[in-house]
Amino acid sequence: MFKIIEGDFKNNKYSNEEYLDNWPMLYILENGKKAYIGESNHVKTRMTQHTTNEEKRIFNKVHFIYSRLFNQSVTFDYESKLIQYIVADELFQVTNKNSGIADKQYYEKGKYDKKFELLWRKLQKEKLVKHSLEEIENSDLFKYSPYKELNDSQRKAVEDILAQIESGNVNRVVVNGMPGSGKTIVAVYLMKYLADSEEFAGKKIGFVVPQTSLRKTMKFIFRSIYGLTPSQVLSPSDITKKKYDILLVDEAHRLHQYKNISYRGAFKKSCERLGMTTDADELDWILEQSKCAVLFYDYNQVVGPSGIDYERFEEKMRNPYKKHTISYFTLATQMRVQGGNDYIAFIKDLLAGAADRKYHSKKYDLKLYSDFSKFEKDMYAKEEEAGLSRMVAGYAWPWISKNDRSKKDIEIQGVKRMWNHCTEGWVHTGEAIDEVGCIHSIQGYDLNYAFVILGNDIGYDKTTGQIIIRPECYFDKNGKITASYEELKEYITNVYYVLMTRGIKGTYLYVCDDELREYFGKYIEEEN
Repeated sequence: MFKIIEGDFKNNKYSNEEYLDNWPMLYILENGKKAYIGESNHVKTRMTQHTTNEEKRIFNKVHFIYSRLFNQSVTFDYESKLIQYIVADELFQVTNKNSGIADKQYYEKGKYDKKFELLWRKLQKEKLVKHSLEEIENSDLFKYSPYKELNDSQRKAVEDILAQIESGNVNRVVVNGMPGSGKTIVAVYLMKYLADSEEFAGKKIGFVVPQTSLRKTMKFIFRSIYGLTPSQVLSPSDITKKKYDILLVDEAHRLHQYKNISYRGAFKKSCERLGMTTDADELDWILEQSKCAVLFYDYNQVVGPSGIDYERFEEKMRNPYKKHTISYFTLATQMRVQGGNDYIAFIKDLLAGAADRKYHSKKYDLKLYSDFSKFEKDMYAKEEEAGLSRMVAGYAWPWISKNDRSKKDIEIQGVKRMWNHCTEGWVHTGEAIDEVGCIHSIQGYDLNYAFVILGNDIGYDKTTGQIIIRPECYFDKNGKITASYEELKEYITNVYYVLMTRGIKGTYLYVCDDELREYFGKYIEEEN
């Protein structure tokens, strides 16, 4: 079905098959380290054009990919797919720019999507790629790639944001979006586009990641992407040291204020560096140090008093004492969870105590367990089947294993488990499958299947029909010491909202509180 022919690009020597002159085809230019992926109806002519391009003269080989089933819609689609997967495969560093990559629909696309697996296996046999598609799809480099195909909502947002930045008339851009709507994908896509653009050459552009765990992941990704460097990935304190033309801020809801934080000394020094008092917050630092800030924000993911809640965020955006122009964008399509927007809406209603329908979906698994041993057993089975299956929980147990690794933190129905041994990159550590991840180790990451424990920090009052919380059962000290009951209720329900929206293919729940489990059982299928 697929034929791969090698050519001598350096010396412009190719075989004489007639389809090389006039047929929709794909090609891979490479030199053993770097690669460029393209498509053309006239690949020999295209090679002649490439030889006049200085950037392409680094290559010495070309691999033409032919199929009698190709048409131009297919080669456009496969070109995008090959770029995405070969970047994440890491055998080659791909030199393509990412402009124009988008999700393309065409006749019989589903059939060609399946055939792409055959092409990939052919590339493996030719030793042009290393890993399987399944391995690549579970990698962070694939999930956060700047070469991801954008959906209509994302593409429109990217085009409009770029137009605003290029105009020079806007200095604050806010991108709102629910979990899984692709905020990080759009942020990384923009970073790559700006880094490659001649118009922004010489501009100081930074990518701010408030979370330590996700920052480490992003540094690895930027190291692997042609044209990006790990030094472009910044902590909030990094940006207090110099000015930037553009700052892209991922997970802006995780920016902090001087409240309930463990690094008060460092925070104070950063404020002093900018001539600010500790009444300022990390969002102030970003607005002060950048000509244009693009902020990716979701107020439903603020999980503690130190976060920038909606009221504080909007106050900063509308500060009347500074000249600024704001543009707002919303990413409205659910990209992570295969249950789509319907699942997200259901989880919001469920955690608000307002569920009014039984959840059913042919696309997404949602189940409620009463047997914790089976809950654990099924997690191991899903890990074996699909990988990236993890157990996560609200902060309803103290972290005693932090100081004594011989002890377990969580015991349910005689089964004992330990909290995450680290937060940075926990999801991909070998120990993660046998541990329980907290909000600080999982926020911002995708799972194939999420096994979520709702602890006794959250419950249900049958008399009032309301979700309740128990502050005495919530052990994130920094998350509660200054919070009122209603504020803490918002933080705790936001934590579970985040945990219950991590799973791409399914979410499985174990609920400790009897009345909450009974309430959930009215609306979620129970596992027997």
